Amino acid sequence: MCQKAFGAYYAPLVSVRGAEFEWTRGERKRFRSSNFVERGFCSDCGTPLTYEAPDGMAVAAGAFDDPSALPPVIQFGTEGKIGFVDHLHELPARETEEDAEAAPFVLDIISYQHPDHDTTKWPVERNP
Repeated sequence: MCQKAFGAYYAPLVSVRGAEFEWTRGERKRFRSSNFVERGFCSDCGTPLTYEAPDGMAVAAGAFDDPSALPPVIQFGTEGKIGFVDHLHELPARETEEDAEAAPFVLDIISYQHPDHDTTKWPVERNP
């Protein structure tokens, strides 16, 4: 279910059970993905945000401004893990700019996603 909800090989989540946690801006939309679980997502861009079950809520690790501050401590759902995931770190690695010759538009990309810091207004107005 997490693979489908995130469109990825796995869904890195951070439990906020027992933590002081609140939304600081906006409201997430929710999709009931099973008889027990709702999944929250951004209604503007579709980014997966939450896994909400009877035992608490978890937030997508990548949605935090600094996901490196929240390193994983356990893996759940390993029965569905795809074998090559354990070897991704062995693949050749390239930075985005290295693809500029084949796809020059990457040098001119302007992100319309929320930046990794708070803003006075969201969404930020942009020039067409």
